[in-house]
Amino acid sequence: MEEDNINQTLLTKEKSVQENGVEDKEEDENLPLKNRVWRETKTMWVVAGPAIFTRVSTFGINVISQAFIGHIGSTQLAAFSLVFTVLVRFANGILLGMASALETLCGQSYGAKQYHMLGIHLQRSWVVLFFSTLLLIPLCIFTTPILEALGQKDNISEEAGYISLWVIPVLFAFVVSFTCQMYLQAQSKNMIIAYVSAISIAIHILLSWLFTVKFKWGVAGVMVSTIIAYWLPNIGQLLFVLCGGCPGTWTGFSTLAFTDLWDVLKLSLSSGVMLCLELWYNTILVLLTGNMKNAEVSIDALSICLNIVGWEMMISLGFLAAASVRVSNELGRGSAKAAKFSVKVIVSISFAIGFVLFLLFLFLRERLAYIFTNDEEVATMVSNLSPLLAFSILLNSVQPVLSEYCSICELSVLLPYRDSCWGGAWLSSKATTRRCLDWNVVWNISPNCCFTHTDL
Repeated sequence: MEEDNINQTLLTKEKSVQENGVEDKEEDENLPLKNRVWRETKTMWVVAGPAIFTRVSTFGINVISQAFIGHIGSTQLAAFSLVFTVLVRFANGILLGMASALETLCGQSYGAKQYHMLGIHLQRSWVVLFFSTLLLIPLCIFTTPILEALGQKDNISEEAGYISLWVIPVLFAFVVSFTCQMYLQAQSKNMIIAYVSAISIAIHILLSWLFTVKFKWGVAGVMVSTIIAYWLPNIGQLLFVLCGGCPGTWTGFSTLAFTDLWDVLKLSLSSGVMLCLELWYNTILVLLTGNMKNAEVSIDALSICLNIVGWEMMISLGFLAAASVRVSNELGRGSAKAAKFSVKVIVSISFAIGFVLFLLFLFLRERLAYIFTNDEEVATMVSNLSPLLAFSILLNSVQPVLSEYCSICELSVLLPYRDSCWGGAWLSSKATTRRCLDWNVVWNISPNCCFTHTDL
């Protein structure tokens, strides 16, 4: 009986979903537009606020590390920029993209009140992302020959090879960080992530100063502090999840975490393609810059600009998380119109913030670089790139949220079923129409594996 209960479909209990969905939709539609916008804004910020703060804090770890390394030497700064902009961002794109499947699954399960499935989805993602990270380790070990083959200078490539070995623990930290964030965001319990991230970045600043300025450990000191800063929030999140912070959705470890992994892997890969492309285009720019005549100055200037764009991108990714959670929750409870309305509100707020930052960076163009370096040549190049930087910030304020909207429009529904031969298995069915979110459907599966649907 217990196993039968665990293997229920994500969108079963159709009658309950329909009744709750109809009541909620009627209540929302009767509200004035001003009240609906205010209500949606408050609901959105419950997810977006902690998500933005967490992503800004996490990205801030890299920026703080870069700032300390930039005062050690230009070669070290160029090597660090290559490693974190090329290698780490490449791995980040893969792992974060794959983890985005968990965000959708948990969001729809939570909206459909299938709370027990969230813990199982989380454990499956741990398994899939852990083995995916193992496949990325050779990139860290052979960084030097890879960069040399791509035309980078020998001294920069050798220093990057040394730094990349310190990155291995960071990659495994991504596995816990991304999955726990998606799991907690789906339940609007991600304030705990913001708290531990704030503590982590404060400790990182202190340790980086001690290890590099006080103890003179150089690059090794910065990297030790970076590893600690990445793992502290993970420990906090794991303790919160495992020690009773999510009693309704975490029921303990289950052997079902090791079932249907191939289907979860395929869904994770398909979910991550768009996000990977968004994160990887910067990697290509840095690699091309490394082939210029004055490579160190060019890489330093471009990496500073990309870091500033990265700060703003973390805000956009926070709104992306809010869009994913809100749309998944609304689709899970059968309210497609509410999902569309959520996206409109989130895009408007994200663009408004992006426009303010656009103006800010236009006015501060000559002062930005000195946060990261004392080199006047690098600062001058950053100043010249600032107008393009500002326009990039403006465009990035909208693009990630719209990408998430487009990806959710092609709704993937996972349908677990049981029969005498296969036990629990996963089928993937995509529901697509021209009107996308104007059309919503609850799928049912009969014992003879025939699909039916009910329009909501």
